[in-house]
Amino acid sequence: MNLELFLLLAAALFSIGLFGALTQQSVVMLMMGLELMLGGVIVAAAAVWHYVAPATADGQVLVVVAVTVMAVEMAVGFAVVTALFRARQIDMTDMAAELRE
Repeated sequence: MNLELFLLLAAALFSIGLFGALTQQSVVMLMMGLELMLGGVIVAAAAVWHYVAPATADGQVLVVVAVTVMAVEMAVGFAVVTALFRARQIDMTDMAAELRE
């Protein structure tokens, strides 16, 4: 596979994630869209790093760190969403906006 196909895959993942993040009102679906967007960025970064410096393992380490950070961020986000739902039955972004008041 060449770089263009990887970048096309990354652009498709990012676009689907952006569409999901902008159109969904459910907090869980919003977080899934953000996860897809981050996945697209990681695929693009890994592909570019592989084609720029294929002999070094720095890019692979960066990708593993990014995926780990992404997993931790999503776990914390789902914990917050679960706590909001249990405390106040909030599962939509419109309802969560009322928490500022």
